[in-house]
Amino acid sequence: MDRESKEQPRWIAGVAPPPELRHLSMTALFEKECREQPAVLAELLRAYQTGHSIRSQLQALQASTRHAGSTGPILFVGMGASYCSSISATTWLQANGCSAFSVDAGEWLHYAAPVWHQPALSVLVTTSGESAELVELFKKNPGNPSALICNNEKSTCWSLAANKLPILAGPEYGNATKTYTNATAAGIILASTLLNKEWSSDAKHTLDTYLAVLDRIFSLRQQLAEFSQGAATLEIIGRGPCQGSALMGALCIREMAGLRAVGHSGAGFRHGPLLDVDSSHLAIIFALGRAARLGVKLAEDCNQRGGKVILVSAEPHKPADKLLPIQIAPVPEPWECLTSVLIPQAITLAFIEKHGAKLAPRFQYGAMIE
Repeated sequence: MDRESKEQPRWIAGVAPPPELRHLSMTALFEKECREQPAVLAELLRAYQTGHSIRSQLQALQASTRHAGSTGPILFVGMGASYCSSISATTWLQANGCSAFSVDAGEWLHYAAPVWHQPALSVLVTTSGESAELVELFKKNPGNPSALICNNEKSTCWSLAANKLPILAGPEYGNATKTYTNATAAGIILASTLLNKEWSSDAKHTLDTYLAVLDRIFSLRQQLAEFSQGAATLEIIGRGPCQGSALMGALCIREMAGLRAVGHSGAGFRHGPLLDVDSSHLAIIFALGRAARLGVKLAEDCNQRGGKVILVSAEPHKPADKLLPIQIAPVPEPWECLTSVLIPQAITLAFIEKHGAKLAPRFQYGAMIE
């Protein structure tokens, strides 16, 4: 028997998919996984509130940062959707007086070795737990406090990490939907614990809102897609926690529907990309949270240049020929990164329902290449 036949299948999340799922189209899987997000989020919140081992991990990480004797920052390290899911946590830490940053795992691996010892805590975020860069970072860990947020408890990273927090999203065979939602929530909870802030009431409020808005947003998907149709450029813009959902939303649209979508921070978009907005341009702007007024102003500026805008806001706005306002109920900071990402998910579903998905379902991990 050759070596390859002896190897065990590398199932997503370490779990063999049931036969009935293997025959679903990517479009059906994507919608299924989008609609499962509230249930897996509810399960994560229960586990992080009541699970003894998880609570012990959170308390140990809180103690390690207090006793580390380091004035360095707290880092969240990831790539792709994992990087996107970390932004709300680092924004929340910054907003509460703690130096924190999200960094790209590949850049951190290849260029930052001389300063690996400086962070007070490095939190590595990886859905698979098998990404080559994250595995290398765990192997080369210089001994400073670190933690893992991961969706695969059978992974290499999970086996290497001393402190680990589960994403609890279950297997995911399409784009990062459930894993983005739950990794983001786990990061916010960890950040709140490090800050000694109570998080459960804000999380419950967010879950209740999430449950209330998901079906309504997805029922608007054809209207959203029709408004988006024909745009040569599609850019998603958010500030603070919503920068994470802007980047994630662009990844979702680009990977699943094959449209050239790009995510930006609000300031990053204003200082450069805004200058080439014209009638071929569509912006999805998250005007949510403490900087909501800046998002509304940016929408006005895009409209004045002839561009179309989907404006996502907690406040009502009057629709116009080039403005499609989507009102969603407010949630506590920094949880708006969860409700806002539903809009690009809904647009993605509408496009792939009409044109087909650009990706096939993935039931096993492929080669993890740097």
